Amino acid sequence: MTSDNFLNDRLEDDDYPAYTMGRAAEMLGTTPAFLRAIGEARLITPLRSEGGHRRYSRYQLRIAARARELVDKGTPIEAACRIVILEDQLEEAQRINAEYRRAAGGPAGGSGSGVG
Repeated sequence: MTSDNFLNDRLEDDDYPAYTMGRAAEMLGTTPAFLRAIGEARLITPLRSEGGHRRYSRYQLRIAARARELVDKGTPIEAACRIVILEDQLEEAQRINAEYRRAAGGPAGGSGSGVG
């Protein structure tokens, strides 16, 4: 594998911590303090570089962006973080449920609960 291929693979990886705190804050239109706050609320846990600097992945930036949307609408940061965590858990549970349905030969869509 060439170094160019390795770099491209890393940059396409949603979980690769490619962004510094400053760059992440700039991309989100927020401050480093906001990123620290959502880290303290345990919404995201950035990886640390060898020098101890926070590094964020694209996935973490999407999560942070959702929290920022809620905070911008007046939701307290702790509540926004909890909402985002629950939304993420729900999405994962729905994905797993759809996989089980496909494996069982049932319909992949819908909640199956009859509530809607």
